[in-house]
Amino acid sequence: MKDLMSTIKIQVNEKIYVKDPETSLLGKKIIQESILLIDEIGFDNFTFKKLGAKIGSNESSIYRYFENKHKLLVYLSSWYWSWMEYKLFFATTNIEDAFDKLKKAITVVTEKIEDDKATEHINESILNKIIIAEFTKTLHTKEVDQENKEGFFLIYKRVIIRIVDLIVAVNPDYPFAKSLASNIIEGALHQHFLRDHLTTITNCNEKISPTDFYLNLITTVLKNK
Repeated sequence: MKDLMSTIKIQVNEKIYVKDPETSLLGKKIIQESILLIDEIGFDNFTFKKLGAKIGSNESSIYRYFENKHKLLVYLSSWYWSWMEYKLFFATTNIEDAFDKLKKAITVVTEKIEDDKATEHINESILNKIIIAEFTKTLHTKEVDQENKEGFFLIYKRVIIRIVDLIVAVNPDYPFAKSLASNIIEGALHQHFLRDHLTTITNCNEKISPTDFYLNLITTVLKNK
């Protein structure tokens, strides 16, 4: 899969950025170092001025790629979900049994993420930590409806719909496929957060992963009569 991933260009809505950061060394450096800096200091404390100092470039050079730091976070999130979409496709393509395919998909979207060496300038493991901590900030804004109309969250929604289709294939009579799928995707992020920070309100720990929880959930909900 790594060989295949290395030949694929992750697609992100062009309305999110001013200039595609994948088209230049500076753009890739902005993406690479923004991930590391957001992980280090958090998105609320992150600024283009601090990023510029980190990469040894003027703050104005970053604005040539992104209008503001919100758009940068949306870009990172979109990139992550596009990457996840490819992972789902490759991981489930050759599985015939519907429930086995769903279980594999659940595993992919809920498991701990390791860095994909095929993408040299993006550390997916660290990006995953940012998605866990910061992703809701891309959605919980006053502009969410307009940004949704412009397709900012299309890839994220496609990942959920892929899970929806797999749920329906297992149990077409289950009436809450969309709610279950979106709960799995976003709930897994929350369970990872709780496991790392608020351990007393989750069963997930070093021995029990969010993947274990969601595999148990779909078995209980979709297979048990």
